Amino acid sequence: MSTTGRESIEAGRATLEAFASGATAEQLTECGDQLLEVTRFLVDQPRLRRALSDPAREADDREGLIRRLLADQVGAAASDVVAALVRGRWGSPSALVDGCEQLAVEALLGVGSKEGTLAGIEDQLFRFGRLVDGDAELSSVLDAAGTDPKGRAQLVVRLLDGKAEPVAVKLAAAACHGIGGRSFHGSLAHLVEAAAAARDEAVAYVTVATPLDESGERKLAAKLSLVYGRPVGVKATVDPAIVGGIRVQVGSDLWDGTVSRRLDEARQALAGR
Repeated sequence: MSTTGRESIEAGRATLEAFASGATAEQLTECGDQLLEVTRFLVDQPRLRRALSDPAREADDREGLIRRLLADQVGAAASDVVAALVRGRWGSPSALVDGCEQLAVEALLGVGSKEGTLAGIEDQLFRFGRLVDGDAELSSVLDAAGTDPKGRAQLVVRLLDGKAEPVAVKLAAAACHGIGGRSFHGSLAHLVEAAAAARDEAVAYVTVATPLDESGERKLAAKLSLVYGRPVGVKATVDPAIVGGIRVQVGSDLWDGTVSRRLDEARQALAGR
């Protein structure tokens, strides 16, 4: 994202944080929901998002336009956040949409922070992703590009309602629309990492051949925390296909010490002789 885009998001974030500081969890939930609604509205209105991100138009003109459109449609808090966003400068109309969506996610994660449920939300999103990965039919449905995202979101709500934190349900449903243009699986992973970041943690995706016990997971998390200089949460997946060893990914960093990798390297070396 361009420097101007980052500055524009910061302006919207400052408005959101000022509201969130004195808002109840219910009020912040409403704001987050409405910001998601505005995001979907902008996605469906290409001419409007171009007008709202047009640097040739005065900031007051852009703000006036969006406030007239949102009047009586969303609350004052969501309207103020969107107004702050459209007053900024954006590299493209889609960047404005992504900025609105990003702040919607931050608002909902802020609810988790207020309620002390962020860690649970993070874990529930991760576990739901693993559940979808383990069901080929469900995975195909939820990752199907070109199908109605609203229908897929309704399916996610039916699957998770009453089984996960309400914020986790909302975020998982939002993933069906593709957070920042990502796939459903990519969106879920992004949301897991965003929830961790809201707790000032990084996420380590760990693949092992057999389950880690609680002690082993704690030791691994402690070692990774020393490496990165910040708390690191471990999200473990069991995959017998790796045979043994461990694979760890933190952001773009990947350590692959699996037996399957070493066997592949040995086969390639033998084939090259």
